[in-house]
Amino acid sequence: MPCERKPMRYGHSEGHTEVCFDETGKFIVTCGNDGDVRIWESLDDDDPKFITVGEKAYSLALKNGKLVTASSNNTVQIHTFPDGDPDGILTRFTTNATHVAFNSSGSRVAAGSSDFMIKVVEVSDSSQQKTLRGHEAPVLSVTFDPKDDFLASASCDGSVVVWNIEEQTQVISWPLLQKTNDVSNAKSLCRLAWQPGQAKFLAVPVETKVHLYKRGSWDHVSTLTDDLLTQYINVVAWSPCGRFLASGSVGGVLTVWDVNSKLCVERYKHEKGFTVCSLAWHPSGSQIAYTDTEGCLGLLDGLSTFKATKDYDDLGAILDDENSVGDTVVPAAALPVPLRPVYEGPMPTPPQKAFQPGSTPAHLTHRFMMWNSVGIVRGYNDEQDNAIDIEFHDTAVHHAMHLTNSLGHTIADLSQEAVLLACPSTDELASKLQCLHFSSWDTNKEWMVDLPKGEDARALCLGQGWAAVATSTMTLRLFSVGGVQREIFSLPGPVVCMAGHGEQLLIVYHRATGFDGEQPLAVQLLQFGGRKRQIISGEPLPLSHKSYLSWLGFSAEGTPCYVDSEGVVRILNRALGNTWTPVCNTRETCKSKSDHYWVVGVHENPQQLRCIPCKGSRYPPTLPRPAVAVLPFKLPLCQTTTEKGQMEEQFWRSVLFHNHYGFLSSSGYEIDEDGQNQSQKEQQELLMKMFALSCKLDREFRCVELAELMTQNVVTLAIRYASRSRRMALAQRLSEIALEKASEVQAEQLEEQEEESEYSSVRQQNQEEEEEQVEEPGEEEDGQEMETEMETTETRKRLFPFFLYISVVLGSGKPSASSAQPRVTNILDNMTSSRKSAPLSGSAGKPNKSPVLKPLAPRPKSKAAAKRTQNTEPAPEQQKQPDVAPPASLADNTENKRPKTGFQLWLEENRKSIIADQPDLEETDVIKEAMGRFRTLSAEERLVNEMKKLTHRASRQRQGKRKEVLSEDPRPGPGFKPLSPAWRDHSLSSHKGLL
Repeated sequence: MPCERKPMRYGHSEGHTEVCFDETGKFIVTCGNDGDVRIWESLDDDDPKFITVGEKAYSLALKNGKLVTASSNNTVQIHTFPDGDPDGILTRFTTNATHVAFNSSGSRVAAGSSDFMIKVVEVSDSSQQKTLRGHEAPVLSVTFDPKDDFLASASCDGSVVVWNIEEQTQVISWPLLQKTNDVSNAKSLCRLAWQPGQAKFLAVPVETKVHLYKRGSWDHVSTLTDDLLTQYINVVAWSPCGRFLASGSVGGVLTVWDVNSKLCVERYKHEKGFTVCSLAWHPSGSQIAYTDTEGCLGLLDGLSTFKATKDYDDLGAILDDENSVGDTVVPAAALPVPLRPVYEGPMPTPPQKAFQPGSTPAHLTHRFMMWNSVGIVRGYNDEQDNAIDIEFHDTAVHHAMHLTNSLGHTIADLSQEAVLLACPSTDELASKLQCLHFSSWDTNKEWMVDLPKGEDARALCLGQGWAAVATSTMTLRLFSVGGVQREIFSLPGPVVCMAGHGEQLLIVYHRATGFDGEQPLAVQLLQFGGRKRQIISGEPLPLSHKSYLSWLGFSAEGTPCYVDSEGVVRILNRALGNTWTPVCNTRETCKSKSDHYWVVGVHENPQQLRCIPCKGSRYPPTLPRPAVAVLPFKLPLCQTTTEKGQMEEQFWRSVLFHNHYGFLSSSGYEIDEDGQNQSQKEQQELLMKMFALSCKLDREFRCVELAELMTQNVVTLAIRYASRSRRMALAQRLSEIALEKASEVQAEQLEEQEEESEYSSVRQQNQEEEEEQVEEPGEEEDGQEMETEMETTETRKRLFPFFLYISVVLGSGKPSASSAQPRVTNILDNMTSSRKSAPLSGSAGKPNKSPVLKPLAPRPKSKAAAKRTQNTEPAPEQQKQPDVAPPASLADNTENKRPKTGFQLWLEENRKSIIADQPDLEETDVIKEAMGRFRTLSAEERLVNEMKKLTHRASRQRQGKRKEVLSEDPRPGPGFKPLSPAWRDHSLSSHKGLL
């Protein structure tokens, strides 16, 4: 008869814990060392109702809607169930009460205490009490005879006693237990149990066995044992049918016996081996709830086979009865004929109720109405006070406020400008929306509006200058923060929750009926401002399997995100068509299944998930103020334990969490350019590391795929790495990618220049129209021609340096005289072997040392000749010579101002350390020592050095390129003669041969 053991969950703090079912079996009720009584609708109930009965609660009993508890203040209290209202104190002791129990009718309560006494109290009149004296040590347990004639008790004095209640005398006493001086020192709690119904047997746990004593004769008639029980049995409990007996031991073993056959029919071991201190059967006999000394609650489910077995055995008993007639036939029960077809398909899921993100449930007396990045709104609704406290994280925004909640507000939101509150409607009053606009510059900082009759506020939020409320009629109403009614529109389904940030409004609603535990939700994202538009229009909201939405909001940078009940955090990926990407799973950091994280905020820079850890619950208590924890983000990529998977996860997480820069800049906000540049640098470094790792693994195709994600400068660095690794085929393909990226950069610059020229032409036209009334037509035409000519010259000057740079880098050595486009060539043309020392060769890792083809310059003249030349008119042959000279001077200037090599940069950083280690070295010896150390650098250190060199070169080019190139006339002079194709082809072929 197998049954299912449910995973245990946190119920109370560490210590003795007790459990029982209510009479209907709908609720599981527990009490524990934290002084609370908790009412669970099921084992998976993450928000149980609780009643605080004292500093500690030792025992409980439930009957007829009355809940009796023994607490640490030496009293036995009574509360109504399930409301939990106090209903007085039944009795008091001089020390703590240790155990309480109801009789079968619920009219009496028995309570044992550490002061050796037992009291039997009438529930209807607590003044009618009977006191049973005779134990010589604290009482361990008490239990009523189902016929209400006797009471059994166990004590630390080692005795088990049966009392006559009316006569208040001992009927019999058995010395069965080991003596001790206190309940906390007892090896067993010895929780006794009478058999329900006929009340034939009294079950007494004695060490590792259970003794059964017959009522009336008080004879020991049977013993239930199990070979696997090696530690003391703590508690026993009868099934409702009275046939099965369950026990829990100190070692955590749960055992179920069939009393008739004396056989063990079920046996389970506690998942952590903790002591089982309480057992309770479900009224149907299908479940057993149990608790341990760590405050955890567990459940055995699927015990319904016991009932079927009992029915079958009863039938067999009838057939085998020796007094029955042999030919008697027992008629089979007629099976009920279904009146209509039975539906066996998936069942609809109850729709999730509307909630306010950042709030705790409304039925709590002390709750958070809102916790966000601005502040905290707390609500108090108890006998003393019904108020709202507002606290700001930054007191510079506003001081703390205390409001009287006379209207009964249940939902709230808080922003840098205002506090928005809403209350439900009543029979007399309409649902109201109240706003405290504390940032207003006038004296009237509060406004209120009544919603139409029959319309209740379900969700609300605040943005920059606006407020929104979604109502029960599937209507969304917009207001200005000052109280002006604005747009109103209908929602496609019942609202679940809303969130606002700046000019963005995020709405989640039900789009259909769900089945099998699924919640079909849809999301809308609206953007206000100058041009109102809908960014996401009713797209399905992805949720984990059989989960619901638990939090919705925006990151501090304005990116929508949400969390479901399984702890999965998802964020909007604007760069991938407004899709939702999972970035964190809070369940992975929870120690127990019943632990959760309550999210209060998301930050993209730095990457932080701000949340509150909740042990054994989904929501934190208001007092003491809970501490906020910070969880890291992690994309659920494959094989993140490997080096490759870790770098891939870091790269794509960096890309995702820096998409907000593009959104903010397109929306007109100022962005942190340093942060954006730093993020791009980190991404390119990760790409280069993955490239190097792929090269080591001989994954050249993967290297090309990574190069597609790199910038042009980093692709150049990858080409050098590939050439040094002697992977020439890879370098060839990378050079093609570099050419494509260079052309893309060129096209982008041309587009920018066209936009600038269009803007300048429109601006010029507007200026001309304004000047028509002042200038004469002739002067206007002359000025327009001069402006057009100057604009054409400026455009050429802007375009020519870029073409010149591309032609020099890609191997032509000079700008083409016949066309403004660069000659397309291979970057490998510039790479030469470092082993050869030909005049045109250079280091393969130093691209700026590639040969520059230039015409021969004339020999320098003497000083006297130079002076005479300056004073006289140059000859026609001499006029052509300077036209050829600029390219040569440009090349010479480039060579003189060549960027520093990686070794030079490394030497500058480490010169001081070398001199400090060996102060007697001369300059040449310092360089030799530095070269020796530089050669011993690891691959990663060389990669970092190459990145620094590339950064240095880029900065040098930005600083010097405009001065060096723009100073030259972009148009070739009349004496310019391009190199012959034969000489150029010969030089390039010889250059390629060095590869």
